[in-house]
Amino acid sequence: MKAMTRKPEAIARMIREAQTIAVCSHVNPDGDTLGSAAAMRLALLKLGKTVSLFCDGKVPDQLAFLPGIGEMKVPDGEEGPFDLMLAVDVSDEKRLGCCANLLSKCRHTAQIDHHPTNPLFMEENSVDGGEPANCILIREQLAALDIEPDRDIAVCLYTGISTDTGNFAFASTNAACFEIMSELMGKGLPLAELNRILFRERARAQVLLMGRALSSLRYYEDGRIAVMKLTRQDFDECGALSEHADTLVNFGLDTVGTRMALLAREAEGGEVKFSLRAKEPDCVSDVAQEFGGGGHPQASGITMDGELDETVSRVLDALIRKLNG
Repeated sequence: MKAMTRKPEAIARMIREAQTIAVCSHVNPDGDTLGSAAAMRLALLKLGKTVSLFCDGKVPDQLAFLPGIGEMKVPDGEEGPFDLMLAVDVSDEKRLGCCANLLSKCRHTAQIDHHPTNPLFMEENSVDGGEPANCILIREQLAALDIEPDRDIAVCLYTGISTDTGNFAFASTNAACFEIMSELMGKGLPLAELNRILFRERARAQVLLMGRALSSLRYYEDGRIAVMKLTRQDFDECGALSEHADTLVNFGLDTVGTRMALLAREAEGGEVKFSLRAKEPDCVSDVAQEFGGGGHPQASGITMDGELDETVSRVLDALIRKLNG
C-alpha cells in the first residue's frame, strides 16, 4: 500500500513559524534528495530563514553544480538547536543516518517524501508514494509557500525529477513531470548542459569500474535475473568511489529478456550494499524489505552484514522465489 498524506499547507505553516531550519537528505545522497534539499534551501532563504543543510554522506562530484550544495555537511554533534528539521526524500528514520541525532535538537520535525514504504515517522508528513520524484512534491511545497522558482531552483528541481525518472524513461514518469518541466524551461533551465553532466559524462574511474561490473555479470533463471558484484579490490584498483557504482545496476536490467537485476558491492565499512531493479510489472521492494531495506517497487536497496558471495546468494534466492512465485 502506498503512503499518501500530502500536506504542503501544514508543512508551510511549520516553516513560517520557524526561523532556524535544518534540511536533511538521505544517506548515500542522489540527485533527488540533493535537488530537493538545494531547492528548499533557496526557497527558505527567500523567506528570510536561517538554513543548514545536512547529510550523512559525501555529495557526489557529479552533483556539485547544484546551487548552494557546497553548504551541505555531515553533523558533528555541535549543531543546533533548530526550530524545525525538514527531511526531504528520506524513506524512514534509518535513512537519515547520523542526521537522526539532530531530531532531539529540533523543536519540530517534518518531512516531504515520495517513497511508498514511508512509515510517516515525523511530526508532520507530506508524503505521496505514487509520485516518481520527490522534487515534484518540492514544487508543490514551493507553491504553498508562494515561492516562484527562479533559474537556480529550476536547476535543482530538474536534477531531482530527471534522475529519479531515469531521464524521463521509467514507467513511473507521469504528466506532472512534463508540466513542471515546461515551467522550468521558461525559467532559463540549461537543459543540454545539465543533461550532458547527469546522463552522458562519466568519470574515468566510473568507466573502469563499469568494466569490472560487466565482467562479473552472470544470468540466472534463463536470463531473467542479472547479477553483478564489485569487491573492495575493484574499487581500489579503479580508483573509484561508492558513488561511481550508483547506476551500474541498470546495465544488467537493460539486457533483452532480463526482468530483475542485482548489483552487490562491498562497502568501506565491511557491509554489502545491494541495488535492486525490476521491469514492470515485476517488483523488488518487498524483497528489499525482507532484508531490512526498502525503496520503490522497481528500484530498491539493501545494506547487509556478511560476506559478499554469501549475501548475494541469499538475495538472489529471494529474487528467484519472487520471480517464480
